Amino acid sequence: MRKRKAKIIEDKKRRGEWAEMQFMARAAEHGLPISKPWGETSSFDFVVGMPRHFASVQVKSTTCRFKGGYVCTVRGGGVRYVAGSFDFLVVYVVPEELWYIIPAAIVQGKDRLAFFPRSKKAKYGRYQEAWHLLREAAGSGERSEDPRLATPGRSGGAGGEEMPVAESAESGAEQAAGAAPKYPENVLGRVRASMEFARRQLGLARPEGQDEDG
Repeated sequence: MRKRKAKIIEDKKRRGEWAEMQFMARAAEHGLPISKPWGETSSFDFVVGMPRHFASVQVKSTTCRFKGGYVCTVRGGGVRYVAGSFDFLVVYVVPEELWYIIPAAIVQGKDRLAFFPRSKKAKYGRYQEAWHLLREAAGSGERSEDPRLATPGRSGGAGGEEMPVAESAESGAEQAAGAAPKYPENVLGRVRASMEFARRQLGLARPEGQDEDG
């Protein structure tokens, strides 16, 4: 079945809005979480990624032919974008149905960009359909192993505070052997473990004749 060519929308404003919708669809196809900022005052059109792995994106489109290729104006409100306006420039060459994903540092200070999809020596050829750059910037989406985050079985106190963990001789031996320590599962067990931990830290001996049950 022959692929249907995209219809060219003459009105630039409408074409820009259409290109943004196309970008949202393609980003979703590539598994990229995507968000749209509120209003039209931001210097970027979208944010892709997961928490701690966000990347801002400015979307442009072009139908303007230039010496066997296409030229795209890179401006916002008629002026050049300043450094830090976005992380990636994404350009949709509508007649070719091709996307260019370009890091901001590459295009900083430029008014126009020329794209030559059929040239093997094209300056921006390496960025053609380079969706992997956005995936890398957005992170893998896997949960971080940051030790500062609470881990199951070690939290759950009032207000989400972390509960103290027992460091008995048995658990110490297990840790030395490479086994995971056992944590008390009930409230009473955690209280006892806390008291035992405090005794050892302060160098206090358990009263003679007192067993584990107190």
